[in-house]
Amino acid sequence: MLLSLKKLGEVKKIGETLDDAVGEAFDKVARLLELPYPGGPEIEKLAKKGNENAIDFPRPMIHHKNYDFSFSGLKTSVLYYIRDNPPPKRAGELLSYRADLAASFQKAAVDVLVKKATRAAEEFKAKSIVLVGGVSANKYLQKRLSKAAKEMKVKFFSPPSEFNTDNAAMIAAAAYIRHISKKKRKKYPLKADGNIGF
Repeated sequence: MLLSLKKLGEVKKIGETLDDAVGEAFDKVARLLELPYPGGPEIEKLAKKGNENAIDFPRPMIHHKNYDFSFSGLKTSVLYYIRDNPPPKRAGELLSYRADLAASFQKAAVDVLVKKATRAAEEFKAKSIVLVGGVSANKYLQKRLSKAAKEMKVKFFSPPSEFNTDNAAMIAAAAYIRHISKKKRKKYPLKADGNIGF
């Protein structure tokens, strides 16, 4: 999701995924490569051993003028690549095959994220780019987006990795912003129901 934040509490959504989120695509590709869950860190680790230019996977919606994303087609391209180019049997060749595939997939996904984020930053005259959420723990993505921000002469921020997967920390930060903004919100009664879902 791409958001424009003009000031605390004033957020505008400018783009989002139309199907699979990028984190979901990482997890599904990891499953195709028989890597453990969660797939994101496993793809990143394996990609370090591969050639990111080995396979030219598509960059979905990269040239669309909007800021929406679509990663289901990229995931499907990986599936078809594996179907049409079965993994080799020898251990060394298999490692190289899987590493090249992971690196090429990661580059394709990150190319789209970086391109859309930087184009949005330019259009909305952003003073900084902030990367948060589970996939933002990916060092390759951080490095690429940080470099792009530097070239644009805008600041780049991303929290330490331990906070990028902690939803509780994000919710606490949102609650704090609401509290200090002193906006009156409708009060909702707090009612616990231990039988929900049964």
